[in-house]
Amino acid sequence: MNGAEALLRTLGAAGIDTYFANPGTSEMHSVAALDAVPEATGILTLAEGVATGAADGYGRMARRPAATLLHCGPGLANGIANLHNARRARTSVVNLVGDVSSLHRAVDPPLAADIESLAHTVSSWTRRSLDGHSVARDGAEAVAAAVVPGSAIATLILPSDVCWSEGAQTAMPRPPRAPAPVQDAAILHAAKWLREGAATALLLGGDALIGPALQLAGAIAAATGVRLLTESTIPRIERGQGRPGVQRIPYAQAPAIEALAATQRLLVVGARRPVFSFAGPDGRSYPEPEGLEIAVLSHPEDDTLDALERLAEALRPLGDARNAALPPARRDAPASGAVTPEAFAHSIAALLPDDAIVVEEGLSFGRAVFPAMAAAAPHDWMQLTGGAIGSGLPMATGASIAAPGRRVVNLQSDGAALYTVPALWTQARYGLDVTTVIFSNRSYATLFDEMKRMGAVPGKTASHLLSLAEPSIDWLQVARGFGVEAERATSMEEFNAAFLRSIRRPGPSLIELVI
Repeated sequence: MNGAEALLRTLGAAGIDTYFANPGTSEMHSVAALDAVPEATGILTLAEGVATGAADGYGRMARRPAATLLHCGPGLANGIANLHNARRARTSVVNLVGDVSSLHRAVDPPLAADIESLAHTVSSWTRRSLDGHSVARDGAEAVAAAVVPGSAIATLILPSDVCWSEGAQTAMPRPPRAPAPVQDAAILHAAKWLREGAATALLLGGDALIGPALQLAGAIAAATGVRLLTESTIPRIERGQGRPGVQRIPYAQAPAIEALAATQRLLVVGARRPVFSFAGPDGRSYPEPEGLEIAVLSHPEDDTLDALERLAEALRPLGDARNAALPPARRDAPASGAVTPEAFAHSIAALLPDDAIVVEEGLSFGRAVFPAMAAAAPHDWMQLTGGAIGSGLPMATGASIAAPGRRVVNLQSDGAALYTVPALWTQARYGLDVTTVIFSNRSYATLFDEMKRMGAVPGKTASHLLSLAEPSIDWLQVARGFGVEAERATSMEEFNAAFLRSIRRPGPSLIELVI
């Protein structure tokens, strides 16, 4: 077999069966190898940012990596923004980046580029395969590097001659490394803080936001009276009725400062210390109050579930934390009347179907949604993590492929959607059950907010530069051009009806919500 087939068979044995691809000439043997490996599924995307963003969404939901198939240095460069978001989300991704053949590279052809330098900006592991005999082993090591505790991005560079070379052999997958246990001293220190009550908050991240770890965190909070917080940008959290209530630290500076004002001790569980996305003229980088004590129970690469189990055991004199009851949630009727952030949040919480996946890149308009979703049906919530906008549409695409049978609801600002709008075509081609709600304010509204916060006054030129009007985007024509059914809503009644229609029929649809 050739190098490409040996590589794909090795990746399949290591758990990778999905490839988000925007290939070119250098990747043709890898594309052909997909036919030789029946368990491998190739998903065509029309832009590299869609491929990398979809791999991010897939990895967040599947809890294992997908692969991207990208064309040379420029293809990787086009996909780096959403790889940056995946790195910040700690998503496992394996990038396969084709390159010109080894001998041809010496003559400096047009697509020759320093792929290694580009890859290093978002990858924890990067390697160039040197021949067909080593490529399968390189692939096995790439997967092992991506699935380390805490997750990572691995990039394997594939000169085309490595892929077409015959005589290659498959390689054995590398066993995954187990997460590190938390030391007893950290458990004892955390238990001491939690016994001191409500002035302590648990800051949850990573594995602490899903599954048994989240339930344990909720039970510990119920037994001790401490608050549960999470970062302002959330890779994935299980949310809705029956799940512990977790307060997100707001994105904006003033509300973030207020959210932490009464906190005296912050216990970090699989997260990182809260930090603002941007510092203003006052130079302040952190929302924490002066004198806040911070301790770490677990780092993202640690065994957070084990740490929470041991912490719950240490707290048993306060009651059996494992059996603490959650308060019942009430689900109201959807909102009516004018479209406002609060009304929309109310409606989406009321109408969301059971076991949905919500992908939020709503930016300014979408910030009211998360608090309301505590009363929604049980769902998974994911959002933009690295600040590189354009993640929502592709992330929803990848999440739908990772979790077939579940409705994905993408809450999407119009400006950010334009970065990766070809994701709609991929949703249509593969019949994905994705409902995209476009918040259509015809501007980069979040940047108007940032200008005010920075003390800058937008004049005529600045306002025009941040406007998406003149001409306005016709989202119905855009969606239908990519093969996606579309409607426009200008009131909450119209939105409610359109949303219910979208979730009751298979396949993708788009609702332009005029705000």
